[in-house]
Amino acid sequence: MKNLLTFLAFVLILNCTKTERIEVFKEFEGPQIQKAVAAIHPVGENKISGTVHFDKTESGTKITAQVMGLSEGEHGFHIHQYGDCSAPDGTSAGGHFDPENMQHNSRDAEKRHVGDMGNLVSEGKESTTTLNYVDNHIFLEEIIGRGIIIHAGEDDLTSQPSGDAGARIACGVIGVAQN
Repeated sequence: MKNLLTFLAFVLILNCTKTERIEVFKEFEGPQIQKAVAAIHPVGENKISGTVHFDKTESGTKITAQVMGLSEGEHGFHIHQYGDCSAPDGTSAGGHFDPENMQHNSRDAEKRHVGDMGNLVSEGKESTTTLNYVDNHIFLEEIIGRGIIIHAGEDDLTSQPSGDAGARIACGVIGVAQN
């Protein structure tokens, strides 16, 4: 009986001194993303290469593309859902990045896929194709790890769901760039 009373007293003392566990959550206060970059690689047998830079500015995200090896004409240019360029035809990058479930449109439209960046206009394989504009729909925090796709044909900016731009001829993955 004495052992039982000693045990109960011990349990009572433990319960009286027990403290509640308090969890503290703190937001990450690390460096904010200011720049991102995608290195462009060919899909298939072509020799397309280049870079796409994304820079945070006060008026939006500045997009600067330099691509070599494109045939003459217009080529659909989009951010795709996944940063996966492993499929031989580029389809592993999924569809256009569209977190708001919008219709496909031009990069200047108010309602559009976030990934709609229009067309790259090339003067031919011997030239470097460039694009430079500021986009207020694209936010770096949303696009890190997603894919960039360049298409064989022109994005008509109206056909749903992707502008009828044809085969995927180049792919890159967007990553955080050094400031």
